[in-house]
This record gives sequence, C-alpha cells and structure tokens, in this order.
Amino acid sequence: MKRKIVILVITIGLVLVGCNNENENNKSEGLKNDTTTNESMEDSTKTESSTENDGNFEVPYAGMIDHVHGLGYAGDNGGLYFATHTGLKIYRDGNWYETSKNFNDYMGFNAVDKGFYTSGHPGADSDLPNPIGLQRSFNGGETLESLAFEGETDFHAMGVGYFSHDIIVMNPMKNSELDVGFYKSTDEGKSWEAVQALNLTGDIFALAIHPTDSNIIAAATTMGIFLSRDGGKHFEQLTEAAQGTAVFFNEDNLYYASYHSIPELIQYKLDDDKGKSMNLPDLQEDVPIYISQHPQNNQEIAFYTTKGQAFLTTDGAESWKQILVDGSIN
Repeated sequence: MKRKIVILVITIGLVLVGCNNENENNKSEGLKNDTTTNESMEDSTKTESSTENDGNFEVPYAGMIDHVHGLGYAGDNGGLYFATHTGLKIYRDGNWYETSKNFNDYMGFNAVDKGFYTSGHPGADSDLPNPIGLQRSFNGGETLESLAFEGETDFHAMGVGYFSHDIIVMNPMKNSELDVGFYKSTDEGKSWEAVQALNLTGDIFALAIHPTDSNIIAAATTMGIFLSRDGGKHFEQLTEAAQGTAVFFNEDNLYYASYHSIPELIQYKLDDDKGKSMNLPDLQEDVPIYISQHPQNNQEIAFYTTKGQAFLTTDGAESWKQILVDGSIN
C-alpha cells in the first residue's frame, strides 16, 4: 500500500514539483538520484510583468507561477514569497509581484524573520556559480550573500530556524567539507556537525527546524512524518501508512501534510504530542507540499500543492481562498 501511495504522489507532481528533467530531479523522487549539480540552465528571465520596472525591485506580475520550490513569509514586509524556477513571486494584500532581477532557480528556500535562506541554481541574469550553494538575503532577494558551498552543492532539502537561523541540510553528494548525509550548522554555515538521524527512513521530501529550539527537527519522507527532540540524533515516526509531504513549525506546533488515499493537514501540539486534523479545501488527488504561517497572525496559513494550487486562510483553516489555480493567478 505504501508503494501505491508513493507512485500516486510522484505521478501528480512530476511537472510542477521539480525543474525540467534536463537539470534536476523531481522533488517527489527524493534526493537519492541527485548525482550532478553543474547542470545547464535554461533562460530563466522569461517572465510576464504587467508594467516596466521603473527602477523598482518589485514590480506587478501577471504571468504563470509554477516550479515552486518553497513558500514563506520572508522578513516583515507582509509578503508571501513563492520561490520558483524563475525567481521570486510575491503575494501581498491581494496583489501579485515579482522581482525585477535575480531570476534564480531557488531550491531549499526557507523564510526567516529577516529574509530568507536558499540554495539552487543561477538565473541567466546572474554571475553566481552553478550551483549557488548556501545563500541568504535580508533585503527581499535584492542582493544575495554567499555563506557556503558556492559552485559545489544544491541543497534540495534544508530547514532553517525562523528566529535562530540554525540550519539543517541533507547533503546529496560529497563536497569539499561534507560527506553525503545530514548536517547542522549553528553559525551561518561556517562549521557543520554531522546529524545521525537514527530511525529516519525513506526518501526526504522536506526538513524543518523549530524557530527557536534547534533540538526540535521534523522531516517528511516517502515513509511518513518524523520528529526529533534531540537535535536530529533520533527520530520518532508520527504517521503510519502515509507518505509525508510537508513540515512547518511555529513556536508551539508542528504542521504537517501527508497522503494516504486522501490528503491530510495536521496541527501537532509539541507540548502534549496530540495531533488535530485541520480542514482542507477540496483537493483532487493532490496534497500540500509547502506550508507557511504568518509570523504575526497565526490564523493566516498558506500552502502550495503538487498540482500547482495555492490556498490561503485567514481564519485558522475554517475557510480557504484559492490564490493559484493550476499555476494561474486567481
């Protein structure tokens, strides 16, 4: 039965979860087949803006939004950022924007209180090496600061503490410092500690680290949802007979999504280890793959699905507004 579930999610996510087949594997296939990081990039500057940029970094956007590799409220400007194959797309106050430069293919995207951390590949307008390694931006993506592994590694699975900025990664292939496996950094990538990840099984879909307590780490894999309370040394499995697809922390809860014949979104309280199923919109053989919550309003939650849908709630999942329909702005 587990195999059937895995095949279903991979099938419905082949186009929208990963980049094109020439330059990277589909996220749904995990990281085990990622054997090269210096792929050729397609022209990533072909986007549709509704106005000229007039010197503004953010400009109105009216094109398609697909190949999304991350979602989050980056910084304190009220924007919900979608990390895509062609740069950042931003939903703010009911309007859509894109950045006027840095059309990078952002992978492993994590929003934090001051901005975001990311990995991926450079866009055609970039002079960054391919892959871009570990980068961060504290000005909405206008400039990027290299932290580690430029020209070496593209981290697909990465979690960053929203306030702590501690980092956990799954390193897909050996680089100048790290062997294949899980590693954590508490100093912006200057040094790394191996993470044992005992009992963590399956191909990795996503990693998340608690916003302030970096001993608490979650993973979504082809075998389910896993939680560690000792910095990643040991993991316990929270789900059975379900494929994990997304994980996200706020201070008190782990939110996770999984799929077993139907999608589920669970709010898991960290203080009493109790999970509560949350209301979802009608998803046809679809499931959330990225989840985020507004840092100043816990009633506002957003998610993006494997079929390119995006939904937003402002009442704690009592009702949902669809803001992307098959990748089209709604």
